[in-house]
Amino acid sequence: MLVEMENLREFDGSPFPLAQIETPVGRTAVPWCGAPDAPPGRYHVEWTIDAEMRWGANAKPAAEPGPAISAGGHTVILRRRLRLTPDGAGELDVDGSMILLDFAERPPPDMDGSWIQIHVAHADVRLYPYDL
Repeated sequence: MLVEMENLREFDGSPFPLAQIETPVGRTAVPWCGAPDAPPGRYHVEWTIDAEMRWGANAKPAAEPGPAISAGGHTVILRRRLRLTPDGAGELDVDGSMILLDFAERPPPDMDGSWIQIHVAHADVRLYPYDL
């Protein structure tokens, strides 16, 4: 995914600075796993989420269709289509970057391919910039 990284700032004792990013579908702040002195600009990034998803709690059907990224308090909110895997996990396609989701219990099978919204604490999300 291509993001516009606007700035980096320290993040509550984390080893990773918090990057304020803008995408075509919204803005949020996410821990940055690239160079801590990276200048503002456009970067291709991969997302990781290190949090257990609980259907009906931090993962649920989206109120409306369409991709979105935003911040909500101390969380990152992502709205994307869910793809269920045979082993009970899920994947979100964020503009070609697949984010693997670990579910405590498998979501209902009819949610495969539907729009969902997840809420994840900033500390459990990471952005890794890469060169093409």
